[in-house]
Amino acid sequence: MRLKLVFTALILCLLAGSAAADEEAVKKALQTTFSGEKIESVKKTPFLGLYEVVVGGELFYTDEKATYLFFGHVIDPQTKQSLTSERLQQIKDTRRISMDTLPLDQAIKAVRGNGKRKLVVFSDPNCPYCKRLEKELANVKDVTIYTLLYPVLNGSLPTATAIWCSPNRLKAWDDFMLKGAAPTGKDCDTPIETILQAGRKNGINGTPTLIFADGSVIPGMIPSDTIEKKLNAAGTK
Repeated sequence: MRLKLVFTALILCLLAGSAAADEEAVKKALQTTFSGEKIESVKKTPFLGLYEVVVGGELFYTDEKATYLFFGHVIDPQTKQSLTSERLQQIKDTRRISMDTLPLDQAIKAVRGNGKRKLVVFSDPNCPYCKRLEKELANVKDVTIYTLLYPVLNGSLPTATAIWCSPNRLKAWDDFMLKGAAPTGKDCDTPIETILQAGRKNGINGTPTLIFADGSVIPGMIPSDTIEKKLNAAGTK
């Protein structure tokens, strides 16, 4: 019996090693497809020989040779539940981006109250949800907000440039986002390309995206009470 258990354990170890090797091969094959982007994980699924791939918080599936990419939901016919939705929620709950990896010295910095709590926001000046978020952030006190200009929408780059090149960047940002006042800044050197690269590296695919002191990430607009709860839960750096 003991010999059988040892043999079984050995087989399981070999299978685990083989699966890991297969996952690494799939990841390597995908590198050319996602050049410049971080492949967060590759994991073999129990269905159809497919591999789950996570890039920038997005989930899709591929075959063992990474020949095809499959987007959509896998449904358990017994429970009628989306296995993909469950995994996406798990990914969302565990995803982390360290503030130390972000170019905060190139952010528009706003210190409110004691400024002890920290929040990073990737924001596009022409994004309507970003403007809604700014109205919510106006109600948040005792926080330091680092706004990273992330002009990913068509036509946003000139506006972001004008805001950065304004004499008072924070005022120009607030005036534009909250009051609709056009920025008056002229052309100058900006860190926007560096910020775009940092965003792509960390899988920031949309705006707004909020990052808290504990590294937790929330994509999309959320109300001020939720922001308060997240700031308190994340602590300070």
